[in-house]
Amino acid sequence: MANPLGSQFIYATCQVGAEAIIKKEAASARWRLAFSRPGFLTFKLSEVQPISSFLEMPSIFIRSWGISLGNVGPAAPEQLACDVWQLLGEHPLDRLHVWPRDRAAPGHKGFEPRMTDESTAAERLLCATAPEHYSKLVAATNASSLAQRNEHVLDCILVDPGQWWIGAHQVNRRVQRWPGGIWSCNRPIATVSRAYLKMCEALDWTCWPMQRGQRCVELGCSPGGGSQALLERGLRVVGVDPAEVDPRVMGHKDFQHLRKRGHEIKRREFNEFQWLVADMNVPPEVTLNTVGNIITYRSTHIWGIILNLKLQTWELADQLPRYIEQIRSWGFPRIRARQLSKNRQEVCVAAFRPPRRLKRPTRRQPAAKHGKA
Repeated sequence: MANPLGSQFIYATCQVGAEAIIKKEAASARWRLAFSRPGFLTFKLSEVQPISSFLEMPSIFIRSWGISLGNVGPAAPEQLACDVWQLLGEHPLDRLHVWPRDRAAPGHKGFEPRMTDESTAAERLLCATAPEHYSKLVAATNASSLAQRNEHVLDCILVDPGQWWIGAHQVNRRVQRWPGGIWSCNRPIATVSRAYLKMCEALDWTCWPMQRGQRCVELGCSPGGGSQALLERGLRVVGVDPAEVDPRVMGHKDFQHLRKRGHEIKRREFNEFQWLVADMNVPPEVTLNTVGNIITYRSTHIWGIILNLKLQTWELADQLPRYIEQIRSWGFPRIRARQLSKNRQEVCVAAFRPPRRLKRPTRRQPAAKHGKA
């Protein structure tokens, strides 16, 4: 579908602190920076392009993206809502996403990317003031904030007090279904640690074909949040960490704790696992060396891995292509990387290879007896 909005700008949202990386990578794609705030950027393109052309972004640090239509405000919320609909006219859109720009880096004074009372009120106000020809958009938004594949979504980002930026995107990636690319837990649960949220988001993002009863090993499991999420999926989990694990995880019938470091375990002990995840508080090279020694062992047949690579400095982002190629060399053809909304100064890398199909043994035909055909 051609761009119906006639815009030459795109917007991108990200974790506060990652802007410099995105600007650098966008410059290599010949995008011109137009507007910038912590966690929010817009770029000018050389020509108008269809919505689908915006799907492949130049940076894994971009959380959400789309066509930028400009901004409304500063004004009171009621006026902002009227200005949004006046700006759009009658362009066909299927659903509404409203979310706030990140105000701080995740973990800073307890901040986490999420919907706020302000963004919820703005969504309700936009739905209440929408023109009649957007009735289907309002009905879809009221039913669920999760967009469906191929839908065209109206984006409203609360960038500054009294100022909203408006955009649109077509849903062709799973993370584009979530408002602002922000994963949220839609049910109350007593989490062991925030690693639970990171693991849940990673599992929802990757959609690996994990099945109940399969075996998974987690390197760096303490205090147990990641294992808690894996156990919820029905996996049998072995957690590897010299530190203690929360009693709520230790008491689970499908959990086993090895109080060791990953490199201290004999590699043949990983033979029975289908999945491996690692969230170790060490430099990326240490994580990759530990995991690589396991994966490349002759009798190991891991199907999929999820690694959180800690970036002690933002400059380590320049090494991510090398890290990904190292993982590819282990025999994983499908690799994705993303800075999850629940990540801090780290990047999640997920790799998958189809399970090896066992060849059925060839049945030997009995030798023909003498005198018979």
